[in-house]
This record gives sequence, structure tokens and C-alpha cells, in this order.
Amino acid sequence: MISDADVLIVTDIQNDFCTGGALAVPGGEDVVPMVNRLAGGFSHVILTQDWHPPGHLSFASTHPGKRPFDTFDAPYGVQVLWPDHCVQGTKGAALHWDLDVPKAELILRKGYRPSIDSYSVFFENDHKTATGLGGYLRERGFARVFLCGLATDFCVRYSAEDACTLGFEAWVIADACRGIDTGGSLAAARESFARLGIREISAEALGCPV
Repeated sequence: MISDADVLIVTDIQNDFCTGGALAVPGGEDVVPMVNRLAGGFSHVILTQDWHPPGHLSFASTHPGKRPFDTFDAPYGVQVLWPDHCVQGTKGAALHWDLDVPKAELILRKGYRPSIDSYSVFFENDHKTATGLGGYLRERGFARVFLCGLATDFCVRYSAEDACTLGFEAWVIADACRGIDTGGSLAAARESFARLGIREISAEALGCPV
């Protein structure tokens, strides 16, 4: 099923999103062995990292009186406030120590602009400011994007949606993702996938042994 026109995007498997991290996704590190095996089956792999400066707009600590998972009205829309996480150059921002994807062709960092958050690997949260990944994929002739990693209901979801908007065929490898599930966000992600024709597939169906 996998061809040379396919690319695997391994989304934000970083220490801060795993057990003991500042914004741990339940079971986040559990996907690492499967992702390592998946990556071995693709000719083309891209890794992404959240890469925030200290005092980022999305941090609750930046807004007096606000707490993690509160929201506020940013210039670009409603923004969830998070614990300080994936701060540039810290251990928490590093890729998980068990992630083993030596043939990754690109590491894309996002969320580094102080005044705007970035869930999608294609656009900042204003849905206008591009990361450049769309052009990179087009120039290299990729047609299908397979997404795995953290978290299903935020960075994976919005990346898959934007992949569709840009004309790529998007697949989410469901058992190689984990979600935060705050305020019904996981159910909303699955509804979005169904509405937009984003397909969910298992790692086993792609030939990756569980």
C-alpha cells in the first residue's frame, strides 16, 4: 500500500508530551515502538517539534489569573492556554529518547513565534501563516500524507485538516496516536475526520506488526 509518493509525518513525540512531561498526553510514550517500526516501512519520513520561546502567548503563566486549559480570545481566535511546555532548548522539547527514526529527511519546528500558537504542521493557528511544509511536499512530489504521534485531537487533527485543504490525501494512523481529550476534543477530531474524508487506518493494515 505504501508508495514512494507517500510521506510519514511523526508529530511532536517529545518528552514534555510523555509521562513526566509538562503536558503529558496519557500513554504518549506508548506509541514510540510502533512509530519506530512504521518509520522503517516508509521511504520518506518527517519529524516535527513544538518549539516555543519562554513566555509564549499560549502559556497560562503568561496571563495573570489564568490557569492551564482556560481559554482566551487571541487576535486569531480562541486559544487554549497550556502549561509551559516544549520550551526551546530544554529537555522537555527534545524528541523522546526512545524515538529511533534515523532516516528522517526533515525536522520541522513550529510554534516558535511568541505571539501565535501552532498546532498544525502546515499553518500557525491563524490559518494563514504557513510553515512552508506544504510547498516542500509539493516540490518533492508527495501525494499522500500519513500522520501519527501526539496529540490526536490537536496537532495531528489540525495537520490532517490542513493537508486536505492543501490538496493532499490525508490518513491518520489511529493506533499510533494518543489524544489529550479536553472538553470533548477527541470526539470533535473524529467527527472532523469523518466530515472531511480523512481516513483512519491501523498500523497493522499498513504492514506494521503490532
